[in-house]
Amino acid sequence: MYTLERLSSGLPVLTAPSDGVESATVMVFAGAGSRYEEQKNRGISHFLEHMFFKGGDKYLTTKDVSAAIEGVGGDFNAFTGKEYAGYYVKAAAKHLDLSCDVLSDMLLHARFPLEEIEKERGVIMEEERMYQDTPMYRAGWDFEQLLYGDHPLGWDTIGTEEVIRSVKTKDFLRHKEALYTPDNLVLAFAGKVDAAQARSLAERYFTAIAGKKQNKFDAFSVFGSDHVYLRTKKTEQAHLVLGMPGVGALDKDHFAVKLLAIILGGNMSSRMFLNIREAKGLCYYISTEVDSYLDTGSLSTRAGIDQSRLHEAISLIIHEYDECAKGGVTDEELTRAKDYFTGRVTLSLEDTEERAHFYGKQQLLYPKVRDLGQYFKEINAVTKTQVDALAKRLLTHKALRLVVIGQEENKGKLEQLIA
Repeated sequence: MYTLERLSSGLPVLTAPSDGVESATVMVFAGAGSRYEEQKNRGISHFLEHMFFKGGDKYLTTKDVSAAIEGVGGDFNAFTGKEYAGYYVKAAAKHLDLSCDVLSDMLLHARFPLEEIEKERGVIMEEERMYQDTPMYRAGWDFEQLLYGDHPLGWDTIGTEEVIRSVKTKDFLRHKEALYTPDNLVLAFAGKVDAAQARSLAERYFTAIAGKKQNKFDAFSVFGSDHVYLRTKKTEQAHLVLGMPGVGALDKDHFAVKLLAIILGGNMSSRMFLNIREAKGLCYYISTEVDSYLDTGSLSTRAGIDQSRLHEAISLIIHEYDECAKGGVTDEELTRAKDYFTGRVTLSLEDTEERAHFYGKQQLLYPKVRDLGQYFKEINAVTKTQVDALAKRLLTHKALRLVVIGQEENKGKLEQLIA
């Protein structure tokens, strides 16, 4: 269960207590992901996330921030996605006051000094090179670019080197002022904490957050027209992502597509794993995943394949899509997928960080927040007929998009394989 209150500024304060734990997480969600960017500032959302850790009024440097949290055995981190960013501190519950002190100082009083910006430019460029050298991650970025085209959802969150090299203090301050406002933030507490304590801490540390949201993102409307992207690179494996448009997070089939992905390749008893890895020995990793944004989404299978068996693997993955589209799923598969899905959520919510994320993300992005009972009720309400109809609609050859990173050079052949 959770409770929701608002400060006088309008800032939502969500509390999701859990029994039997001694830790607590405080997390701030901001509707400030890379989807809010334009070409002229691509990458500023992610860069800003880095800069918040460079110190404020009380904790003046990165070292001060880390020493304060790590000094009590806590964890802190941040992330930037397409639709939102998040910042959290997790520690023993008795240190929750310290967690709020550090987090509020970062968000309210970050100064973004130019000398720190200059140093962080190099850090972010090295982060980008790390992803370039990690094909199993890079392929996912390439797939979104292929699927969503020249739209912010198709851009990677790192941004362009031109922006990374040129952004200044005033740019960070402007971006923060436009999006880090009470009506575009959620303050979430989870773990060994109650609503009264959360409210008291929120009023003490986060009341000064002010302003009104100034930016909004463009709705997504048209998928990219290309269907194959080939990045020729000297790698030991060929890394592929093969998928298609899915449904958005607010779609009535949101849970149906998640269950479909589990049946196809969501675990070690899935079709992809058993029929391609186990039966054919074609790969070490293979999985089918769903990505859901507010107004669109995707379903895709990714794998690392021996270079000489790439074409075979693509054909086999398409075969599994075809079989599911034509024959649907079995009652047993759907039951197992529901049990797997609800079981994984149950396990994850034993972690206070995951618990804060589960509720806080919903409060920030969606029209309503489902508590755990409502969430499971909607999963279990999905029918075989619903999943079968969705599979038939989504898993079509005309919708397929393929990304390959490896030593393959024949793009024409790849296009023929998915035609």
